Amino acid sequence: MGHLGAFLFLLGALGAVAEICEIPEVDSRLVEKLGQHLLPWMDLLSPEHLNPSIYVGLRLSSLQAGTKEDLYLHSLKLNYQQCLLGSASSDHNSHCQAKPSMGQLALYLLALRANCEFVGGHKGDRLVSQLKRFLEEEKRATGHRGHPHTSYYQYSLAILALCVHQKRVHNNVVDKLLYAVEHEQHLHQGHLSVDTVAMAGLAFTCLERSHFNPSQRLQITMAIRTVQEKILRAQTPEGHFGNVYSTPLALQMLMTSSTSHLELATACLKAKAALLASLQNEVFQNTLVISQLLPVLNHKTYVDLISPDCLAPRVLLGPATETFSLTPEIISVTLKVLSIVPPYKQSVFVLAGSPLEDVLKMAHELGGFTYETQASLSGPYLTSVMGNAVGEREFWQLLRDPDTPLLQGIADYRPTDGETIELRLVRW
Repeated sequence: MGHLGAFLFLLGALGAVAEICEIPEVDSRLVEKLGQHLLPWMDLLSPEHLNPSIYVGLRLSSLQAGTKEDLYLHSLKLNYQQCLLGSASSDHNSHCQAKPSMGQLALYLLALRANCEFVGGHKGDRLVSQLKRFLEEEKRATGHRGHPHTSYYQYSLAILALCVHQKRVHNNVVDKLLYAVEHEQHLHQGHLSVDTVAMAGLAFTCLERSHFNPSQRLQITMAIRTVQEKILRAQTPEGHFGNVYSTPLALQMLMTSSTSHLELATACLKAKAALLASLQNEVFQNTLVISQLLPVLNHKTYVDLISPDCLAPRVLLGPATETFSLTPEIISVTLKVLSIVPPYKQSVFVLAGSPLEDVLKMAHELGGFTYETQASLSGPYLTSVMGNAVGEREFWQLLRDPDTPLLQGIADYRPTDGETIELRLVRW
């Protein structure tokens, strides 16, 4: 009777899919601790560290950072207007090491909408035109290469950003994303990327709710169902969608669903249990993932930016309290690179709890090891190791010996004593 009762309970609850996929109220201390991870990053106001996703995540959460939020948004506006629109003063442009990417511009527009602002006026129109130009360039690239210069994740994010600002995109731009979702080999590195599929689904949901692209409405509705099916099929035995770090964005997508069936309800219940366990174990450290998770914990998604509630009460975040060990432990980590001639292998010593990035830095200081990184919204990623720069459709993969790919980047993964980490050049 227990199984039957649970089955009947699920059937009775299917009328409210969004509620099924919503995370129940979480211990406020866990949520606050999660938000506190973002506070140090809000003090970094140089262009290379600015991340609009942090602002969006906080505005859609149950937390607030007080005056830090106002200063952060002000810094975002200065940076994006100066770097993308230019300035008469060369001093204003001197800090712009590189123009923001399509994904960064899209996130900036989401940040404005999270503050209940619509882009407008001369400067706003130019930003919208720039984002549309990005999309057109990527659309043309897919015709020649089969994939955009950046990624379908950024492509979807750009469509979503324009949609929440009530800016229509051309049918042929949407067509490319519709085709990519139907033929998932085009989405990311030859295998399904749950993050990319979920972002595409959020973009389609916004288009559907905003009644944009009416001639494509049936295709968009079908694509939303396809995205949902792909996410559900990607659920792991533990309950995550793809992996623990892609689950927040996947849940955002499933929370917007208007369809009801038992498979969805069961999958969401399992995912919620897995996510809550990960919260308890403090798995989430990456700022981008945290900024995607905080809205979920507040029963919000990026689609809510169509009509954001900027008056909803939010709890003020206090500073984090940390404890320091008087006798820090020293651990040994072995770093190896086998995809070069001659192969490289070296053991280095770092403080326990240090990120993999510190291991790379120590190996470099010891000599015989070189590497380069590039900043991104999810943290630094490797662009070159031992003088070998990544080419088109290549990346440096991080693996824990003997052959386990890491789910975190060099700034987030923390090796344990005795571990061996391999850097492997992979083509996709």
